[in-house]
Amino acid sequence: MANHKSAKKRVRSDKAKALRNKYQHKTTRNAIKQLRETTDKKEADKLLPSVVGMLDKLAKRNIIHKKKAANLKSGLTKHVASL
Repeated sequence: MANHKSAKKRVRSDKAKALRNKYQHKTTRNAIKQLRETTDKKEADKLLPSVVGMLDKLAKRNIIHKKKAANLKSGLTKHVASL
């Protein structure tokens, strides 16, 4: 267990950050799933920019790797184009 005051604070702040990262990651995964399940071209075109923005934000904050974000964006863009 942490003994120093700063280490105890780090433990508390890490918990809060992990919870926030988990929420953002799960929200993005749900948005990706929703985009993949849609069959309407117009709705998919509307959803794509928001999902891409979510992925960019996760990559910027190192919640997911930047290349994983790029691969997901590429696949989703191809999916929307094929509708």
